Amino acid sequence: MNFLTLEARYLSSCKKRDVLPNSAVQSWFSKVKIRRPQNDKFSVAISLDQLKDDDISPLVDVLMDSEGYEISAVDILHESHCVLSDDYLIAFMRSIDSKLRFVDLHELSLRKEPLRKLFDFLFNFSTDLVCLSVLCQGGLACQVLNLRSNHIKKLNMAGRFFRLHTLNLDFCTSLTNLQQDCFSCMPNLLRLSMCETSITNLWTTSAALAKLPSLKELRFQNCLCCKDTGLCPSYRERTNFEIDLQEISMALPDLDGKEKLKSEIRGKEDFLVNGTVRKYISHHPSPICFEKHYREYMVASLSVLEVLDNLPVTKIERVTAKTICGKKFEYLPYKRRKKESVVSILHKRETGASKTNSPKQSSPKHLYPCHDNPLFFSRSLCAAKFGSSEWPLLHPVSNFSRNVKEERKRRRPRQFEYHPSDHSLMVFGTLGGEVVVINHENGNTVNYIPAVGTTSSVLGLCWLKKYPSKKLIAGSCNGSLRLLDINHQQPQCADSCCSSADFAFESFDQLTSLHVNSTDDKLLASGNSKDLALYDVVSGKRLQLFANIHREPINVAKFACHSPFLFATSSFDHDVKMWDLRQNQLQPCFTASSSRGNVMACFSPDDLCLLVSSIDNEVKQISAADGRLIMNLEIASTGSVHNYTRSYYMNGRDYIISGSSDEHVVRIFCAQSGKRLRDVYLEDLESGDPMFVQSLRSDPFRVSFTDMDFNMSVLAASTGRSSKCEIMKVNLLTCSAGHCAEECCYGQFFATSHGMGG
Repeated sequence: MNFLTLEARYLSSCKKRDVLPNSAVQSWFSKVKIRRPQNDKFSVAISLDQLKDDDISPLVDVLMDSEGYEISAVDILHESHCVLSDDYLIAFMRSIDSKLRFVDLHELSLRKEPLRKLFDFLFNFSTDLVCLSVLCQGGLACQVLNLRSNHIKKLNMAGRFFRLHTLNLDFCTSLTNLQQDCFSCMPNLLRLSMCETSITNLWTTSAALAKLPSLKELRFQNCLCCKDTGLCPSYRERTNFEIDLQEISMALPDLDGKEKLKSEIRGKEDFLVNGTVRKYISHHPSPICFEKHYREYMVASLSVLEVLDNLPVTKIERVTAKTICGKKFEYLPYKRRKKESVVSILHKRETGASKTNSPKQSSPKHLYPCHDNPLFFSRSLCAAKFGSSEWPLLHPVSNFSRNVKEERKRRRPRQFEYHPSDHSLMVFGTLGGEVVVINHENGNTVNYIPAVGTTSSVLGLCWLKKYPSKKLIAGSCNGSLRLLDINHQQPQCADSCCSSADFAFESFDQLTSLHVNSTDDKLLASGNSKDLALYDVVSGKRLQLFANIHREPINVAKFACHSPFLFATSSFDHDVKMWDLRQNQLQPCFTASSSRGNVMACFSPDDLCLLVSSIDNEVKQISAADGRLIMNLEIASTGSVHNYTRSYYMNGRDYIISGSSDEHVVRIFCAQSGKRLRDVYLEDLESGDPMFVQSLRSDPFRVSFTDMDFNMSVLAASTGRSSKCEIMKVNLLTCSAGHCAEECCYGQFFATSHGMGG
C-alpha cells in the first residue's frame, strides 16, 4: 500500500468510530509520506499536546496495523499542555509500547491532569515522592527516554528496559541520591546524563552505576559546546583516544559562580582549536563534580566508561586514576584490600589461618595488616560487613514518645550525648528546653524532664562519669545550668510541674557548650562570649572566670579525656588554645591557628591529638603536646560562611566522622592516613527530603564481633515541608532495607592498584 491508503486508513477508522479526523494526525502522516524513502520502514512522531480522547482509537488502529504498513517506530513528544484523560492516555501508551523509540516527557506539569496521571502510571507515586519503581507495569520498550527537568526524588526504575540505550535526567534537581538497583533493569544503556541534579555521593553513585555493564558515556556536567553525552567535537577528529592525562584537566566552577580551577588542555598542535589552546568550561555541574578527585574516582570505578563529561577516558588516565584513588581513598576499613565474607573470616579464625588477605611473598609487608594484632579478626569482620553495606542502615531514634499526650507535641532535639558507661542510654535536649533520656536501642523513654521557667534551647549536655547514680549537667542558651539526677525522675507528661534539678549553677550568658573533666569535679562553660567560666561540680559555685582569653566568641571548650587539668578552647577568632589549670591561666600552653573560624575541637581518646573543625570543611589533627599540624583532611569547601563543620573520632582513634550544617552527608576518614573511607547521605525517611548535619557523635562502645563499631548518631534537620529535627542512628555495618550485600565496582581498581555548640 502507498501513503494515500495509509491516510485513507486513518480516515476510514475515524468514520467507522464516528470520530472527526484530527488535522494534526493527518499532518503527521503527511510528513511521513514526504520523508519516507521508497520501500523503507518509517517512524511517526506523536505530540500528546495535539491529541484529544476521541483521537486515540483511530490512531491506534493505524499505528498497530501490521498488514502492509511498515511503521517501525513511534516517538512520543510532550511540550506544554495535554488535554487527554488519564484512561485514554494510559491505554494509548500501553497499546504502542512495542513500537516506542523515543519518549520525551521533559518538564511535566504534575499539577495538571492527566499528565500527573501519566506520571503516576509511568512512575509510581509514594505520597509526594516521585518514585520510579514501576515503569509501564513491567518496563518501557523505548530506546531513548528524556525525563529532563522533572520533580524526581527517588529513581527506583523496575521492569524491563532491554532496548533503552539513552536516558536523560538533566535538571532533575530533586534527585539527590541513587538507589542500589535503580539501573539494574537496563543492561544495554549506553548513555546517561545527570547534569545539574543534586547528586553528591561518590560511593552510592558509583555502586549504582556499576549495574550498567554497557555504559560508555556519562556526564554530571557538560562542555559548553556539547548537547549530548558524547565526545566533545573538538576531539572527534583525533582517532587515537590515548591523550595523556596531563593533557586533560577539569575546570570546575566554584559554588559562588567563580572558576575554581583554571587548568588548560595542553596537547599537541593538532588539539588546538582555531590556533588557540582550548579550555574545558563546565556548565550545569551536579554537586558530585565538586568532590575531591571526582573524575579520578568515577574513571577508576567504571571500567567500561569511554567518555565522562564530554571528555575522553584514556588508558593512561585510567591507570593514573587508580593510583590517585589508591592514595586518597580507603577501599575497606583497616587497610583490607579485598572483600571477604564473614563466614570465611570466622572459618579462618577457627582453623588458625595466619592471614585473611594472602598477599604474595614479594609484596611489602607494611601494605598489609599484621595478623598478630589481637584486633585483627574483629577488624576483619568489620571490614567484611562494611564492604557489603554501601547504603548503611539509618534509623530515627528521637521519635521516642509512647505517651498519647506527648504524641501531640513532637520533640525537636537540639543536642544529644551517649551515656559513657551504659550502652543503651542517650540523652537529648530540645529546642523547647526539655531534657529527655531514652533507651536508643529500643526507643523507650527512660526519663522526661520538662523545661523550667522561660523556654530556652538546650545547647549543652554532659554526663558525669564517676558518680554511681546517673547524673548529667544540662545548659541552655539563656545561661541556665542544672545538675540532673535521672534516677530520681520518672517519665512524665509535658504538663508536669515538678523541679528536676539537684541544684542550679550560676548562670553563664549565651551559653553554647559545657564539658566536665575526667574526675567530675570541674565544669567548663563557654558561649557567645570571649570569656570562659570554670565551675565546681560538687557545689555548683563558679570558681573562676577567664576573661577575654580569645578575640572572638569561644564556641566550644573541652577537657582532656584523662587529665583533669588540661583543656582546649576553640574560637571563631581562628585560634585553638591549650590550657593547664595548674599553670598561669592567662598563658596558654600553645596556640594553633586555622584559616577560618573554629567551630569546635575535641581530644582523641588517648589525648595525643586534637581534632579541630573550622567553618566550611576545614578539618585537621594537631598534636595535643605542642599544636604541631599532623594532618589536614581534604574536604571541598562550599563557599558558605554559615557551613558550620563538626568532627569527632570513631572506633576509638581509628576513624574520623565529619559533617557540616549546609550539607547532607557525613564523611568518614581514616585517622591515621587521612584517606576518605565513605560518605553517608542523610535523608528524611518519610518525605525523602535531604537532612543537614547539626551535630554528630560516634557510639562510644566497642564490643568485638558485634555491630558496635562503625555506629554513630547524627542530629539532622530538614528544610523541606516537614522541617523536622531528628536524631538518626547510622549503622555502617548493616544494609538499609531493600539493599542486599553485593560487590562494589570500586574493588576492581583497588585489586590492581596500590594497595552552635559541638
